[in-house]
Order: sequence, then C-alpha cells, then structure tokens
Amino acid sequence: KGLGEMQTLARDVGSLNRVLTNVKSRGIYGEVQLAGLLEQVFTPEQYAANVETIPGSGARVEFAIRLPGRHGQAGGPPLWLPIDAKFPREDYERLLDAQDRADRDAAEAAARALEQRLRDEARRIATKYVAAPHTTDFAVLFLPTEGLYAEALRRPGLCERLQREHHVMLAGPTTLLALLNSLQTGFRTLALERRSAEVWQVLGAVKTEFARFGEVLEKTRRKLHEASQSIESAEVRTRAMARQLRGVESLDHLPWDASSPSVDKHHD
Repeated sequence: KGLGEMQTLARDVGSLNRVLTNVKSRGIYGEVQLAGLLEQVFTPEQYAANVETIPGSGARVEFAIRLPGRHGQAGGPPLWLPIDAKFPREDYERLLDAQDRADRDAAEAAARALEQRLRDEARRIATKYVAAPHTTDFAVLFLPTEGLYAEALRRPGLCERLQREHHVMLAGPTTLLALLNSLQTGFRTLALERRSAEVWQVLGAVKTEFARFGEVLEKTRRKLHEASQSIESAEVRTRAMARQLRGVESLDHLPWDASSPSVDKHHD
C-alpha cells in the first residue's frame, strides 16, 4: 500500500514538473498568481488585463493598474502602471543545483545567467510597455516565488541597476502585495479628498438653502401669529354671541303671555 502511494505521489510530482517545465505553463502560473494578488487588493475597475499601455504599439502587458489623477479622470485617457510576471525556471534550477552540489563556480555562472536574464526581461518591459505620459515612468517585474526573488536580491546592485537603467522594479509576492496595499491606501486618500470637496460643496448649498428656510420660517411664524390673533378674536365674538343667546333663552320663561287663555279670563 505504501509503495502504491509513493508511485501515485511520483506521478503527481512528475506531472507538476512537466507543467513547470513548459514555458507557456510557467507564464500562466506567474500570471495566475499575479492576478490573485491584484484581486485581493483592488476592485475590477482599478486594474485591467492584457492592456495596450502605449496606444498603437500592439504590445500588451499582462496586467496594468489604472492610476487616478489628471489622466484618470472621466473622459480622459487612463494612466497605467505596467506589471509583467516572469519565471526563469531553467536558470533558477541550475543555480539551486549548483548550490546543492556546493559547486561555487557553477553557482556563480548560474547566478550571472539569471541576472542577465532578468536584465533582458527588464529591458524588454521598458521598451514595450513604458512610455510617459500614457504610463508611469517605471514598471514592475513580478517574480512569482520568494526564493527566486531572494536570489535576485543577492546579486550586488541588480535591483538598483534595473531601476536606474530601465526604470523597472523587481518584486516578489510579499513585496508586490505591500506595494499594492500602499497604492490602495493612496487611492483611498485621494478618494477621500475628492469626497471632502464634494461635501464642502454640498454644505455650501445647504447653508444657502438653510438661510432661505429661515426666512420662510419667519414668514410662517408671522402668519401663525396672525392666525392665532384671528382665532382669539373669533373666540371673543363667540363668547359675546353666547351671552346674547342666553338672553334669548331667558325670554322663553316670562311669567305672562298676551296670547294665553288665563289673561282673557282675567280681563273678563
């Protein structure tokens, strides 16, 4: 039973190895991981996939963040931040194999090859996807594993050289997630500033309407006061009419009546 489980596990590992060996599959792996990070932080309106960041170039970057600002306003062209995922697995595996064998020369050669590969990818990204004012003046090269990103950081001056020469920033999963969270915080701050301006406009309009409401309320108070006085006058007239009516009721109880028979008998 244990041997059967080991054979099944070996087949699964072999399938995974074939998937990661295929260049297209590796690209899809990095792209899927990048898409997952973007979905965790941004709304679908804040980024896009397969974006032609330079109009008319025909070159489409895997993902680009839609930055707010003058170019991102309604009716205007968006301002893009290009992000491209790369997974140079062959160079990385040669480096790991040399390190496992404690072969310093082979490890150094593999590290130089990995560095050259990253420099070539950064140059390609800068040429195809970065062009101000359609985009930011830099792009992000995403490395989908922390181990690969750590090996890139070990190369002396590699990150600084890529930023200085090609305006491309290296980022691993954790670094990219921190960058995305920072951008999202900036987006929220900008949205709050815009909303604050709208709130002040609304408050200004409410202030004007409130002054008008005060005038109308004063007129209503005067009308109510006049109506109250009219009601008091009506009450006075009502009491006067009531007194008159009570006098009329007293005439119904007089001690004699000229038309009564008793009066005729008395005269007789």
